[in-house]
Amino acid sequence: MLNLMKLELRKFKIMGYIRGAAIANVIIFGFMMLMSYTPEIDGTTLFGDYNMIFSMIDVFARGTFIIFASVLLGRFVIDEFNSKTITVLFMYPIKRHKIIAAKLLVVIIFTFLCIVASMVFLSTLYFIVNSFTHFVSDELTMTLVLQQAVKLGFNALAASFMALIPLYFGMRKYSLPTTIVSSVIIVLLTCSNNGGFNLNDIIIVPILLGAIGAAIGYAAIRKIDQIDIN
Repeated sequence: MLNLMKLELRKFKIMGYIRGAAIANVIIFGFMMLMSYTPEIDGTTLFGDYNMIFSMIDVFARGTFIIFASVLLGRFVIDEFNSKTITVLFMYPIKRHKIIAAKLLVVIIFTFLCIVASMVFLSTLYFIVNSFTHFVSDELTMTLVLQQAVKLGFNALAASFMALIPLYFGMRKYSLPTTIVSSVIIVLLTCSNNGGFNLNDIIIVPILLGAIGAAIGYAAIRKIDQIDIN
């Protein structure tokens, strides 16, 4: 399985996606800086404390890479079925289940690592910049860091499986646009921030959506022998 995953990474030139993820992080941080410089609204700043900072980073990172994952699903899976190049892979003396499982595992792991790396990068960089600019006067304590690390880690894990949900819609007609649009809808539902609250804060929501994504991935692997690619 590990060798299959390595082949997928080389085949689709994963370094290009890593560069894309790095660029996305720079854009997110730039946007956060713009928001930090926003004048006070009704006597309150946009980022009042580090809880709000971590919450915003969580929303940006999850939203960005759930959509990013849909692009990976489109390239790794949907396009291969649409162009029928998957038939070449299926000619190898390797079970279809393993081929599809390797593709999905690459997407899940890549998404999880990107979200975690983004959260660490953005949090650290914001803390460094804030030490000079004092956008946030709140003190960053180790207790808060550990609490947020557990929360953000859980959200990253749930989002990496949640990102498989668009696979269900994309595989119906082998459509990349459908895959991406469905991921955008998921992001709008789970990452929309209303008064400091988003749907993902209800613990059962990410658990349920993550479970649905895992079930869709499992179903795709299990039913691969029943799919007619001709």
